[in-house]
Amino acid sequence: METPRSSKEMCQTPVDPPGEPGPGVIGGKEAAPRAAPSGVPPAHLVIAALGIIAFLYFGRPVILPVFLAWLAATTLRPLVSWLSRYLFPTAFSAAVVFSLLVGAIAVGFIEMERPATRWMNEAPARMTELRQRVQRIFTNAQHLSQATAAVSNLGATEAEKREDQRTTPMVQVKDEHGTTSLLNWTGTFLAGLGEVLVLTYLLLASGDLFLQKLVRVTPTLRGKIRAVEITREIQDSISNYLFSVTLINVSFGAAVGAGLFAVGVPNATMWGLLAALLNFVPYFGPIAGVVIISAVGLLSFDSPWRGLLPPLWYLALHLLEANFVTPILLGRRLTLNPVAVFVSLIFWTWLWGVSGALLSVPILVTIKVICDRLPAMSHFGEFIGR
Repeated sequence: METPRSSKEMCQTPVDPPGEPGPGVIGGKEAAPRAAPSGVPPAHLVIAALGIIAFLYFGRPVILPVFLAWLAATTLRPLVSWLSRYLFPTAFSAAVVFSLLVGAIAVGFIEMERPATRWMNEAPARMTELRQRVQRIFTNAQHLSQATAAVSNLGATEAEKREDQRTTPMVQVKDEHGTTSLLNWTGTFLAGLGEVLVLTYLLLASGDLFLQKLVRVTPTLRGKIRAVEITREIQDSISNYLFSVTLINVSFGAAVGAGLFAVGVPNATMWGLLAALLNFVPYFGPIAGVVIISAVGLLSFDSPWRGLLPPLWYLALHLLEANFVTPILLGRRLTLNPVAVFVSLIFWTWLWGVSGALLSVPILVTIKVICDRLPAMSHFGEFIGR
């Protein structure tokens, strides 16, 4: 009669009969463990990435206003939170902050419209004047160029010189559709700005509506708590970063404008606003700012040494901001890899133009914050960080 086995014996792994290899043994040797099948083939990931890029490129008229509005709402959310915590309800706080935003944009347009239009109309004459002043500064280079041209014409007869002048191509600039294109661009820009502003107010006034819906659709209690924690951390980090960077750039533009006004540069407010906008673009923004302010300084003053004061002031402020102010206020927590910043700048500029250049760093910071909060994407967050 067979004795019943105990529960301990039933839980033990059965021993294979002698002479018969077990399921993990092949030819008397233990087989290597079978590799688990990968989740997603690399080809599918490549196709998905290309599909997302195509979607972002062709859906730019819809995606770009939505993304701009989300960034603007995220930037202004600390102000709305502060007002709703101490003074007013959320909807009224959003209306107050939105009114301040619209007022600031209106003042900026009023300050920039007339001088910018005048500069655009006078651009050909100003460029000629700028070239003449630069030639007067670099007289040695001009003499060297003339000497080079004289050497190249040695031995040529008068008939050959006249023939060379006749065959030299003449460039004529015809502006037949300039006014129409400018009006079309202005109408498109104002329409897009209106869409961004309306959507920004709706996002500010909604408060935590989307977070509440996310909690409602999450099935488990633990998942709800985790979703709230991750969403709060991401929102706080992104909003604090964007608000700090915006405050830094606005202060930088104000300092540039004040310095230009002090040395006597006309339309200093316009150049200060332009400096604040250019400071959002990494690498190329400061370079473009120094070049533009150098041209403005040389055109504003007869003395070349006085004309160099505006670009030197701009450069000194940029070095102070980039090396001391921004690292102190933001710390190293959101410091980005310079290579990743440059690649992001090239990619988003190619994808969305000037708007992409302005948004390249905020987008990269948003991706880094999300990656740092999600364990599955932490490796990518470590890569794009310093």
